[in-house]
Amino acid sequence: MKGKIGIAVGLAAGYVLGARAGRERYEQIKAKAQDVWELEPVQKQVGKVTELGKSAALSVPSVVWDSAKKVAQAAGKKGSAGEKLDAAVAEGENAVSDVRKAAERDARKVADASAAADS
Repeated sequence: MKGKIGIAVGLAAGYVLGARAGRERYEQIKAKAQDVWELEPVQKQVGKVTELGKSAALSVPSVVWDSAKKVAQAAGKKGSAGEKLDAAVAEGENAVSDVRKAAERDARKVADASAAADS
């Protein structure tokens, strides 16, 4: 959170200073910010967060797919219609829990990677 606040304050200060100093100073600030953005350590962290975001975005759908298969299998088991429904509902509740856990885990990974990039 500190990093996000720092970025917001920095951007606001840059805007105010740029507006007061005129277009030439704004261009200088913009060029310096671009130079910092292109530094190897910054780009390294950007790459890490990007890759983590991609892997996180791919893991939740696989959990959803696996959960859907489990619900379908539970509904297809032998027994009466009521037993099949009960099995499918129970498996559906487990699936919701699994998807929630996967999404929370991935959100923590992205937040941790973002915090590491801020520091």
